[in-house]
Amino acid sequence: MARELSNRQLRVGQEVRRVIAEAIEQDNVRSPEIAEAFITITNVIMSPDLKYATVYLTTLNGKNLGGILEQLTADKWMFKKLVADKLKLRFTPEINFRADDTFEETERIERLMNDPKVKADLNKPTEE
Repeated sequence: MARELSNRQLRVGQEVRRVIAEAIEQDNVRSPEIAEAFITITNVIMSPDLKYATVYLTTLNGKNLGGILEQLTADKWMFKKLVADKLKLRFTPEINFRADDTFEETERIERLMNDPKVKADLNKPTEE
């Protein structure tokens, strides 16, 4: 079972998210692919010791997500430097970028729930 995130983890995660989102929004990135993409940072999860940040993101319609993740990973030193400059933390977290698949998972569950076989099973009278 997953542990609850502390308030400090949540606050630092939101600040890391803000710094990275601002950098992408203001085109402070080297890659033109990233500058031209519509990227949404959905969540940042900090490790309990605040030494690691996992940044979850998605792109509009999932376009070129793999290439963008590669570019962001190649430029993660730049994001780490920005986080170090903007946030006064004892340690600057290592940043890892991951694709956020919650929207696809939600869509898959929605399709399953709308499947005629599933609807038929849900509408069956239960035996008591």
